[in-house]
Order: sequence, then C-alpha cells, then structure tokens
Amino acid sequence: MPEKNIFFNSAAKAGLALGGVSVAGMLIPWLLGKIGGDSRVALMAISAVNTLLWAFKLFICIYLMRFFMRRFSARVPEADNSRVFRFGALTALLSALVFSAFYMAYLMFIDPESINMALDIIRENPMMDSASIAAVEEMAPTLPSYAFFSNLIYCTIYGTVLSAILSRNIPPRNPFAGGDFKQQ
Repeated sequence: MPEKNIFFNSAAKAGLALGGVSVAGMLIPWLLGKIGGDSRVALMAISAVNTLLWAFKLFICIYLMRFFMRRFSARVPEADNSRVFRFGALTALLSALVFSAFYMAYLMFIDPESINMALDIIRENPMMDSASIAAVEEMAPTLPSYAFFSNLIYCTIYGTVLSAILSRNIPPRNPFAGGDFKQQ
C-alpha cells in the first residue's frame, strides 16, 4: 500500500507542478497583453515575447516531466520502465486536468470577452454564411466546456506520448544484466 501512496502522491505533485507551469505560460502573455500598449511596435514585441515564452514553457514542461519520472524511479527502486511510464501517464492526466480546469475558468471568468472577440472574427469572415454564423453563435455558451474537454484530451495524449518516449531510458537499461553469458 505505501508504494501506491508514493505513486499517486508523486504523480499528483508532479501534475500540479506541470499544470502550474502551463497555467503560468498562459497567464504571462495575457498579463503582457494587458500591460502593453496598442502601438504596432508594442504588439510586435509582445508577440516575440509570447513566442519565446511558449518555447520556454515547452522546454520546462519536458524537463520537469523527465525530472519527476527520474525522481520517481529513484524513490521506487523496483520501478521498471513500464511503471515509470504509468507514472508519467498519470502525471500527464493530472497536469491536463489542472490546466483544463484553469482554461475553462479563464474563458468563463477571467477573459470571457475572448469568446466574443472570436465570434466577431467569425462574423466578419466573408466565407461564412448566416446559417453557419447562427450555429456558431448558438454554440458559444458551451465553448468553455468544449475547451475543457478538448484541452484535457489533447494534453493527456501529449503527456502520455512524452512519458512513453522518456520512460524508455528511465531507469537506464543494462543490456548485459541478467544474462548468463559464457566466455568462449
């Protein structure tokens, strides 16, 4: 039983940390947009900073996933690659849950105007007919729920694939261990 507690507690802490990084990666550009001016130079600078922040967030998330998987492997000596993968997949799910819940709250309470701005862009699109625009406007109140589930699925799949890639060498494999080789 203690091993399961270590497994779930470690995954919960790692998921919270990774979800926190993703939330910060979303809040920082939003805050920069609020602080920055409306001039063309300011918008270009904010866009460049947002791109750098996105790349940094991606690097940090991959690094943290690897760090937490290695730490779990060190804490549980009998953990093999399969168990480390399951830990990473659970971490990905919990991280996705944290980020998706925040994104839903963001769309509902922090910046509900973003949905209206997206609707305005759709309304201005000459390729959209009135029936399509009406369908999108009818669906607008449920967009936060759709965003929650789509982010949850996407982030879980991304994190699971990442943990599958990283877990191949955590713990490191010894190709000569366990073999009964005879010298000739």
